[in-house]
Amino acid sequence: MRFSVLGLVSLSDGTETVILPSSKPTSLLAALLLRPNQTVRAEYLQNVVWEGSPPSTAKATLQTYVLRLRRLFRNFGFADNVIETVPGGYRLPATAATLDLVEFRELVSRASLSGDPWAELDLLRRALALWQGTPLANIRSGLLQRDDLPGLTEEWLRAAERRFDLELDVGPHREVIAELRSAVRQHPGYERFWEQLIESLYRFGRQADALAEYGNVKRHLRDELGIDPGSGLQRLELAILRGEKVGSSSSLGDNR
Repeated sequence: MRFSVLGLVSLSDGTETVILPSSKPTSLLAALLLRPNQTVRAEYLQNVVWEGSPPSTAKATLQTYVLRLRRLFRNFGFADNVIETVPGGYRLPATAATLDLVEFRELVSRASLSGDPWAELDLLRRALALWQGTPLANIRSGLLQRDDLPGLTEEWLRAAERRFDLELDVGPHREVIAELRSAVRQHPGYERFWEQLIESLYRFGRQADALAEYGNVKRHLRDELGIDPGSGLQRLELAILRGEKVGSSSSLGDNR
Protein backbone atom coordinates (compact mmCIF):
# COMPACT_ATOMS: atom_id res chain seq x y z
CA MET A 1 0.00 0.00 0.00
CA ARG A 2 1.13 3.51 -0.75
CA PHE A 3 -0.33 6.70 0.68
CA SER A 4 -0.23 10.17 -0.82
CA VAL A 5 -0.68 13.51 0.92
CA LEU A 6 1.14 15.77 -1.58
CA GLY A 7 -2.11 16.52 -3.33
CA LEU A 8 -5.39 14.75 -2.69
CA VAL A 9 -5.05 12.31 0.20
CA SER A 10 -5.28 8.88 -1.40
CA LEU A 11 -4.13 5.29 -1.15
CA SER A 12 -3.06 2.82 -3.79
CA ASP A 13 -2.42 -0.90 -3.96
CA GLY A 14 -0.27 -0.54 -7.07
CA THR A 15 -3.08 -1.10 -9.52
CA GLU A 16 -5.93 0.98 -8.15
CA THR A 17 -5.85 4.39 -6.51
CA VAL A 18 -8.64 5.59 -4.25
CA ILE A 19 -9.10 9.30 -3.54
CA LEU A 20 -10.44 9.41 -0.01
CA PRO A 21 -13.59 11.45 0.65
CA SER A 22 -13.52 14.55 2.79
CA SER A 23 -14.59 13.12 6.14
CA LYS A 24 -13.59 12.89 9.78
CA PRO A 25 -11.83 9.51 9.32
CA THR A 26 -9.85 10.98 6.41
CA SER A 27 -8.79 13.93 8.59
CA LEU A 28 -7.65 11.43 11.22
CA LEU A 29 -5.63 9.51 8.64
CA ALA A 30 -4.11 12.70 7.27
CA ALA A 31 -2.94 13.75 10.74
CA LEU A 32 -1.13 10.41 11.09
CA LEU A 33 0.35 10.58 7.59
CA LEU A 34 1.73 14.04 8.28
CA ARG A 35 3.58 12.62 11.30
CA PRO A 36 4.90 9.31 9.96
CA ASN A 37 6.56 6.97 12.43
CA GLN A 38 5.57 9.21 15.35
CA THR A 39 3.17 8.60 18.19
CA VAL A 40 0.28 11.01 17.70
CA ARG A 41 -1.65 11.56 20.89
CA ALA A 42 -5.34 10.75 20.90
CA GLU A 43 -6.17 14.17 22.33
CA TYR A 44 -4.50 15.87 19.39
CA LEU A 45 -6.33 13.65 16.91
CA GLN A 46 -9.62 14.51 18.58
CA ASN A 47 -8.89 18.20 18.12
CA VAL A 48 -8.06 17.60 14.45
CA VAL A 49 -11.24 15.65 13.80
CA TRP A 50 -13.60 17.91 15.75
CA GLU A 51 -11.91 21.26 15.14
CA GLY A 52 -10.87 21.76 18.74
CA SER A 53 -14.32 20.96 20.18
CA PRO A 54 -14.45 17.17 20.62
CA PRO A 55 -17.70 15.73 22.02
CA SER A 56 -17.85 13.67 25.19
CA THR A 57 -17.90 10.54 22.99
CA ALA A 58 -14.74 11.55 21.11
CA LYS A 59 -12.50 8.82 22.53
CA ALA A 60 -14.85 5.98 21.56
CA THR A 61 -15.70 7.56 18.21
CA LEU A 62 -12.02 8.00 17.39
CA GLN A 63 -11.51 4.29 17.99
CA THR A 64 -14.43 3.60 15.65
CA TYR A 65 -12.82 5.75 12.94
CA VAL A 66 -9.55 3.83 13.31
CA LEU A 67 -11.44 0.54 12.94
CA ARG A 68 -13.19 1.93 9.87
CA LEU A 69 -9.84 2.84 8.31
CA ARG A 70 -8.39 -0.59 9.10
CA ARG A 71 -11.42 -2.16 7.42
CA LEU A 72 -10.75 -0.06 4.33
CA PHE A 73 -7.13 -1.19 4.33
CA ARG A 74 -8.19 -4.82 4.60
CA ASN A 75 -10.29 -4.37 1.47
CA PHE A 76 -7.01 -3.61 -0.28
CA GLY A 77 -5.46 -6.77 1.13
CA PHE A 78 -3.39 -5.18 3.86
CA ALA A 79 -2.99 -6.11 7.51
CA ASP A 80 -4.59 -4.33 10.43
CA ASN A 81 -1.30 -2.91 11.69
CA VAL A 82 -1.13 -0.17 9.06
CA ILE A 83 -2.27 2.02 11.96
CA GLU A 84 -0.72 0.92 15.23
CA THR A 85 -2.33 1.47 18.61
CA VAL A 86 0.36 2.66 21.00
CA PRO A 87 0.25 4.03 24.56
CA GLY A 88 -1.47 7.39 24.46
CA GLY A 89 -2.44 7.37 20.81
CA TYR A 90 -1.72 5.94 17.39
CA ARG A 91 1.21 5.55 15.04
CA LEU A 92 1.46 5.03 11.29
CA PRO A 93 4.78 3.43 10.22
CA ALA A 94 5.88 4.65 6.82
CA THR A 95 8.82 4.50 4.44
CA ALA A 96 9.66 6.11 1.13
CA ALA A 97 7.94 3.17 -0.53
CA THR A 98 4.67 3.65 1.35
CA LEU A 99 4.26 7.44 1.70
CA ASP A 100 5.06 10.18 -0.79
CA LEU A 101 5.92 12.69 1.96
CA VAL A 102 8.64 10.41 3.34
CA GLU A 103 10.00 9.83 -0.17
CA PHE A 104 10.02 13.57 -0.89
CA ARG A 105 11.95 14.38 2.28
CA GLU A 106 14.45 11.58 1.73
CA LEU A 107 15.11 12.70 -1.86
CA VAL A 108 15.60 16.32 -0.77
CA SER A 109 17.96 15.24 2.00
CA ARG A 110 19.96 13.08 -0.40
CA ALA A 111 20.10 15.97 -2.85
CA SER A 112 21.58 18.34 -0.27
CA LEU A 113 24.24 15.81 0.64
CA SER A 114 25.06 14.60 -2.87
CA GLY A 115 28.01 16.92 -3.50
CA ASP A 116 27.38 16.64 -7.23
CA PRO A 117 25.21 19.29 -8.94
CA TRP A 118 23.89 16.93 -11.61
CA ALA A 119 22.93 14.32 -9.03
CA GLU A 120 21.35 17.02 -6.86
CA LEU A 121 19.29 18.31 -9.77
CA ASP A 122 18.09 14.82 -10.66
CA LEU A 123 17.06 14.09 -7.07
CA LEU A 124 15.22 17.39 -6.73
CA ARG A 125 13.36 16.83 -9.99
CA ARG A 126 12.25 13.43 -8.70
CA ALA A 127 11.23 14.90 -5.34
CA LEU A 128 9.16 17.72 -6.81
CA ALA A 129 7.49 15.39 -9.30
CA LEU A 130 5.80 13.72 -6.33
CA TRP A 131 3.67 16.81 -5.76
CA GLN A 132 0.30 16.46 -7.46
CA GLY A 133 -1.32 19.73 -6.49
CA THR A 134 -2.03 21.40 -3.17
CA PRO A 135 -1.42 19.04 -0.24
CA LEU A 136 -4.45 18.00 1.80
CA ALA A 137 -6.79 19.30 -0.90
CA ASN A 138 -9.60 16.98 0.23
CA ILE A 139 -9.12 17.49 3.97
CA ARG A 140 -11.72 19.56 5.77
CA SER A 141 -9.80 19.94 9.05
CA GLY A 142 -9.05 23.62 9.54
CA LEU A 143 -6.44 22.73 12.15
CA LEU A 144 -4.37 20.71 9.68
CA GLN A 145 -4.81 23.35 6.99
CA ARG A 146 -3.64 26.05 9.40
CA ASP A 147 -0.84 24.22 11.21
CA ASP A 148 0.58 21.80 8.63
CA LEU A 149 -0.03 23.23 5.17
CA PRO A 150 2.27 26.28 5.57
CA GLY A 151 5.17 24.05 6.61
CA LEU A 152 4.63 21.71 3.67
CA THR A 153 4.46 24.69 1.32
CA GLU A 154 7.75 26.00 2.73
CA GLU A 155 9.41 22.64 2.09
CA TRP A 156 8.24 22.79 -1.53
CA LEU A 157 9.39 26.39 -1.94
CA ARG A 158 12.92 25.62 -0.70
CA ALA A 159 13.25 22.55 -2.90
CA ALA A 160 11.82 24.29 -5.95
CA GLU A 161 14.03 27.36 -5.50
CA ARG A 162 17.14 25.20 -5.34
CA ARG A 163 16.04 23.14 -8.31
CA PHE A 164 15.42 26.28 -10.41
CA ASP A 165 18.85 27.62 -9.41
CA LEU A 166 20.41 24.43 -10.73
CA GLU A 167 18.30 24.61 -13.89
CA LEU A 168 19.63 28.12 -14.45
CA ASP A 169 23.14 26.75 -14.16
CA VAL A 170 22.31 24.30 -16.94
CA GLY A 171 20.96 27.13 -19.04
CA PRO A 172 17.37 28.37 -19.30
CA HIS A 173 14.97 26.40 -21.48
CA ARG A 174 11.35 26.85 -22.42
CA GLU A 175 9.99 24.22 -20.04
CA VAL A 176 11.61 25.84 -17.01
CA ILE A 177 10.35 29.27 -18.04
CA ALA A 178 6.82 27.87 -18.17
CA GLU A 179 7.28 26.26 -14.76
CA LEU A 180 8.59 29.52 -13.30
CA ARG A 181 5.60 31.40 -14.69
CA SER A 182 3.38 28.88 -12.94
CA ALA A 183 5.39 29.25 -9.73
CA VAL A 184 5.03 33.04 -9.62
CA ARG A 185 1.30 32.76 -10.27
CA GLN A 186 0.94 30.37 -7.33
CA HIS A 187 3.32 32.28 -5.04
CA PRO A 188 3.33 35.89 -6.26
CA GLY A 189 4.90 37.19 -3.06
CA TYR A 190 7.92 34.89 -3.31
CA GLU A 191 10.46 37.23 -4.88
CA ARG A 192 13.10 34.61 -5.62
CA PHE A 193 10.84 32.93 -8.19
CA TRP A 194 10.40 36.28 -9.92
CA GLU A 195 14.17 36.76 -9.99
CA GLN A 196 14.64 33.33 -11.51
CA LEU A 197 11.93 33.92 -14.12
CA ILE A 198 13.31 37.31 -15.11
CA GLU A 199 16.86 35.94 -15.30
CA SER A 200 15.70 32.99 -17.40
CA LEU A 201 13.92 35.23 -19.88
CA TYR A 202 16.88 37.59 -20.13
CA ARG A 203 19.39 34.79 -20.62
CA PHE A 204 17.07 33.37 -23.28
CA GLY A 205 17.43 36.64 -25.21
CA ARG A 206 14.04 38.04 -24.21
CA GLN A 207 15.03 41.34 -22.61
CA ALA A 208 11.67 43.06 -23.16
CA ASP A 209 9.78 40.15 -21.60
CA ALA A 210 12.18 40.12 -18.66
CA LEU A 211 11.61 43.82 -18.00
CA ALA A 212 7.86 43.35 -18.38
CA GLU A 213 7.94 40.69 -15.66
CA TYR A 214 9.91 43.05 -13.45
CA GLY A 215 7.11 45.56 -13.92
CA ASN A 216 4.57 42.90 -12.98
CA VAL A 217 6.27 41.97 -9.72
CA LYS A 218 6.87 45.62 -8.87
CA ARG A 219 3.16 46.39 -9.26
CA HIS A 220 2.14 43.30 -7.31
CA LEU A 221 4.42 44.08 -4.38
CA ARG A 222 3.31 47.70 -4.22
CA ASP A 223 -0.41 47.00 -4.64
CA GLU A 224 -0.64 43.96 -2.37
CA LEU A 225 2.08 44.55 0.21
CA GLY A 226 2.93 48.23 -0.07
CA ILE A 227 6.65 47.53 -0.59
CA ASP A 228 9.22 47.91 -3.35
CA PRO A 229 11.06 44.96 -4.91
CA GLY A 230 13.97 43.68 -2.87
CA SER A 231 17.60 44.44 -3.60
CA GLY A 232 18.05 41.24 -5.63
CA LEU A 233 15.30 42.18 -8.06
CA GLN A 234 16.51 45.78 -8.28
CA ARG A 235 20.06 44.71 -9.09
CA LEU A 236 18.75 42.31 -11.70
CA GLU A 237 16.70 45.04 -13.39
CA LEU A 238 19.71 47.36 -13.47
CA ALA A 239 21.93 44.65 -14.97
CA ILE A 240 19.35 43.98 -17.70
CA LEU A 241 19.00 47.68 -18.52
CA ARG A 242 22.78 47.88 -18.83
CA GLY A 243 22.93 44.73 -20.92
CA GLU A 244 25.22 43.03 -18.43
CA LYS A 245 25.68 39.32 -17.96
CA VAL A 246 23.61 37.91 -15.12
CA GLY A 247 23.90 34.69 -13.16
CA SER A 248 26.92 32.72 -12.09
CA SER A 249 29.04 30.59 -14.36
CA SER A 250 27.54 27.16 -14.90
CA SER A 251 28.80 24.85 -12.19
CA LEU A 252 26.88 22.07 -13.92
CA GLY A 253 28.46 22.82 -17.22
CA ASP A 254 31.90 22.62 -15.65
CA ASN A 255 31.16 19.07 -14.53
CA ARG A 256 30.08 17.70 -17.88
